[in-house]
Amino acid sequence: MTGRTAPSGASRPPLSLDEYAERARTRLGPEIWDFIEGGAGEERTLAANRAAFDRTRLSPRVLTGVGECDPSTTVLGRRWGAPVAVAPMAYHTLMHPDGETATARAAGAAGLPLVVSTFAGRTFAEIAAAATSPLWLQVYCFRDRDTTRRLIEHAEAAGFEALVLTVDTPRLGRRLRDLRNDFRLPPHITPANLPADEADYSSPSEHGRTGLDPALDWSVIAWLRSVSRLPVLVKGVMTAEDARRAIAAGVDGIVVSNHGGRQLDGAPATLDVLAPIAAAVDGRCALLLDGGVRRGRDVLGALALGADAVLLGRPVLHGLAVAGGAGAAGVLGLVLDELSEAMTLTGTATVADADASLLAGPEDTAPARHRRSGGAPLPDRPEPTGTATATLHKENLHRSVTDTSPPTPPANTPTAGLHKQDLHRSVTDTSPPTPPANTPTAGLRKQDLHRSVTDTSPPTPPANTPTAGLRKQDLHRSVSDPVLDTMNFLNEITGRFPDVVSFAPGRPYEEFFDKDEILEHIRRYLDHLAAGGASNEAIRTALYQYGPTAGQIRELISDSLRADEGIDAPPGAIVVTVGAQEGMLLALRALFADPGDVLLVASPCYVGITGAASLLGVPVHPVEERTDGLDVADVEAAVLAERARGRRPRAFYVVPDHSNPSGNTMSRRAREELLELAARHDLLILEDSPYRLVSPGVQLPTLKSMDHARRVIHLGSYSKSVFPSARVGFVVADQPVRDPSGAETLLADELAKIKSMVTVNTPALSQAAVAGALLACGGRLTERNAVPAKHYGEALRVTLEQLDRHFPEDVRDRLGIGWNRPSGGFFLTVRVPFPADNAALLRSAEDHGVIWTPMAYFYPGPGGERSIRLSFSYLSPAEIEDGIARLAAFLHAEIERPGATGPTSGRDT
Repeated sequence: MTGRTAPSGASRPPLSLDEYAERARTRLGPEIWDFIEGGAGEERTLAANRAAFDRTRLSPRVLTGVGECDPSTTVLGRRWGAPVAVAPMAYHTLMHPDGETATARAAGAAGLPLVVSTFAGRTFAEIAAAATSPLWLQVYCFRDRDTTRRLIEHAEAAGFEALVLTVDTPRLGRRLRDLRNDFRLPPHITPANLPADEADYSSPSEHGRTGLDPALDWSVIAWLRSVSRLPVLVKGVMTAEDARRAIAAGVDGIVVSNHGGRQLDGAPATLDVLAPIAAAVDGRCALLLDGGVRRGRDVLGALALGADAVLLGRPVLHGLAVAGGAGAAGVLGLVLDELSEAMTLTGTATVADADASLLAGPEDTAPARHRRSGGAPLPDRPEPTGTATATLHKENLHRSVTDTSPPTPPANTPTAGLHKQDLHRSVTDTSPPTPPANTPTAGLRKQDLHRSVTDTSPPTPPANTPTAGLRKQDLHRSVSDPVLDTMNFLNEITGRFPDVVSFAPGRPYEEFFDKDEILEHIRRYLDHLAAGGASNEAIRTALYQYGPTAGQIRELISDSLRADEGIDAPPGAIVVTVGAQEGMLLALRALFADPGDVLLVASPCYVGITGAASLLGVPVHPVEERTDGLDVADVEAAVLAERARGRRPRAFYVVPDHSNPSGNTMSRRAREELLELAARHDLLILEDSPYRLVSPGVQLPTLKSMDHARRVIHLGSYSKSVFPSARVGFVVADQPVRDPSGAETLLADELAKIKSMVTVNTPALSQAAVAGALLACGGRLTERNAVPAKHYGEALRVTLEQLDRHFPEDVRDRLGIGWNRPSGGFFLTVRVPFPADNAALLRSAEDHGVIWTPMAYFYPGPGGERSIRLSFSYLSPAEIEDGIARLAAFLHAEIERPGATGPTSGRDT
C-alpha cells in the first residue's frame, strides 16, 4: 500500500489557533510579540480569560435530527455569518503592511464585522474600500473632544455602522512587558486617522496617559448621540450594575470586556461575569463578550450563558503575522468550522437555540437561562446537570452576602438616581386591582339575594328633606385657591366683550392650520406603520384601541428630540402625556412623597405648575426673577432657606426659553450654573420649554441637552409646535429608580404607572396626528415651523415697535412705564404705575376694548401687582397695531385716574 508523505508541520496550514500563535511568535520581534500578547500586572486576568473557557463543558446530544446547523445571526439589524466579530485592536500594520485592509477582506469573506480601532494603521477610507461586511468604530474619548468628533465624522462618512466606546481606560493598565522593553512603535507605524502633528504616538502608554480623557462619566453617551446618529455600544462593562446604568443611558449594545486582561489585573474573567450581566440586560440591548475566545466551542459556550456574539482579538493578529490576509481568513475559518461542529454535536440548530441547557460540568449546577436581545423567550428545555465554571450558590454562603438592602451610593455619584421609597407611595401600591366581572371568584347571584337589593324604584324622600348641598370648606382646599379662578375670570371677560382686541391668550396663530391637514397626518402615520411591516389588524388596533400607557409614538418623539433639540432620550425614557399639564401632574405626584418636600418655582411662573402643586398639596417656594431674568444665586438661597426650615427642596420648575409669562430667556452661563447647583444640592430640574421651536433665530441649548447627570426632567408639548387640540405632550424622565432590592427602573416607568390611574393613555388618534406631523418633517419641527416662527418674530417686532411709538423713551420714563424685549416666544411684560388687577382689566375691556393678563396671576406669592402680560401670538400685525393703540389709551386714562400711585416698584420689573 502506498500513500503520500505527510507534510511537515511548517508547510501545512495551522490546525488550531494555538498553532497560529506559535508561528506568529517566530515571525515577530520579541517586543512586538509582548506588545500584543501582554497583559497588565502579573497577567492573572489574562490567564483567567482562557481558564474560564477551559473549564466550560458542553453537553453532547444525540439523535436530535437537526441536520445542518445555521450559525448566522442578526445583531443591530444586520445579518452576520456567525456570532463572531473581529475585536478592535490597534496597529494591524505591526503584523503586516496591509494591516486593517487585509483584516477587512478576511472578515468580509466570512461575513463577519470588523471593529476598527481608533489607532488603526490604515485610513477609514482604505478599510471601507476593502470591506464587504459591517464596519464599527472603536472610540477612545480624548481630552480634546474635537479630535474625537472628527474621528467619528470621518468614520461615519466612510460608511461605518456603529460606535463602540471603550469605557475601561481612564488610564492604561501597567503592562510590565512593555515597561521592561521600553516599547516604542517603529517610526513607520502611526495612527492613520488621528492628527499627525498634534501628539507623539510613539509610546502608546504615554500617549494614553496624556491624551485620553480620565474623567468620563455616563454623560458621554449623550454627547456621542449629539455628534452622531450611529448606534452606540459600550465596551468594558464587567458588572450587572454597570449594565443597568448603560441601558438607562440608552446604549444600543454592551460588550462584556476586561480589555483582554490589559487593564485591571485581578479582575474576573469575562465569561465568569457574563450570566449575571445577561440577566440584568434581559434582551434590552445587544450583548457581546470578548476575552479568551480561542475555539469555536468557546463561542457556543458564551452564547449559552447569554451573549449574542463574541469578539475575537489576538488570534486575528496572529493570522495576519503568519500569512497576511490569508492568515486572518484562516483563523476566522477555523473558528467558524469549530463552531459549526460544536453546534451539530450539541443538537443546536440555530444560534437562537443556544441556551444554558448546553452547559454541563462536574459542579452539577443549573445556571439560569437567558433571553437573546430583541428575541422571544428561549424554548423550554430540561435544566442542565452541571455548569461550566466553579460557581458557588449564594444560598449556600453566609446570609450576609444575600442581604438585599440597597447599597449606599457614594456621595459623589454623578447621576440623579432615585430611590423608589422616595417616590409617592402610589407608584409602589401593590394592592390587587378590582377583578373583572368574569374573574372566577366565589361570586353570588343577585337573584339569590333579598328582593330589597334588586328594587329599582327610586326612594321616596321625606317631604322636608333638604337637598344634598356641600359646603366649600368641606372640599379640598385647592378648589379655593385663587390660582384656579384666574383663567375663569379671563374667559368671562372675553365672553362678555367679544369685539375687544385680546392680548391674553397665548395661542398659535390660526392662519397656519389647514382643516384637511389632520387627516393627512393620520394617513401618513398609518402608511408609516404599514411600511414598517405592521399588519392591517395591528394598524387597526393601534388606531382604535387604548394602546400602551406610556405611548405608542415614543420612537418618533425620541428621534425628533435628537434631531431638533440635541436631547438623547431613548424611547423607554419617554412617557407620552395628555399635554404638558398631565406631565407636570405625574412628575409632581411621583417625586413629592414626603410632606416636607418643597417645589421651587421661578416666579412669575406658568399657573399650570402651581395649580398642579395645589391640587396635590405640594408646598411651593417661589424664586423671583430679577429685571434681567433668573439669578441662580437666588435659587441656591431658596434651597438653603428651605433646608434651614427642616424641609427638602425636591425639584425646581423653570421655563428657560421665552418664559411664560415674562418672556425672559436664561443665558447659557445661567443654565450651566443651574445644572451645577442641581448636582451640588441633589436637586431635580423640571424644564418646560414649549416656545423654542416656534421662535425665530438660533436657540440656546435646552437644559436637558446639557444634562450630564440626569438631573433634568424635560416636559414637552406639541400644542405650539404642531397644534393645540391634539393635547399631546411628553415627559423625558431617564432618572434611574432603585428599589430596596437594588433593582433599577427608569422614572418614566413609574410615571406610566401613575398615568394608568389618571388618563389610562393618551388618545391614539391624537398621537397618530402628531406622529404624522413629525414624519412629514423628518422629526425637525424647527424646519416645519420656519414660517410660523417668522410670523411670531414679526408679531413681537410689531408689538415692540408700536409700544415704542406710543411711549417714546422720555414719555415712558416720565409715566413710569417700561417693558422687556424678549428674543422670541409669545409674551412680553409691561410695567405700569398702578395696580393691574381684575378691576383695571374690566375697565380696560369696557372702556377701551382691549384685554391683557394681570401678571399677579403668575406669582405664587405676592408680586406682579403692577405688571401686565401681553401675548401677541394670536394676532395679525394690523390687530396688534390697533390693540396697542387701545392699550395706550387705557394706560393714559388709568394713570390720570384719581388715586394713581406713581411709578412701579422694583419687584414688578
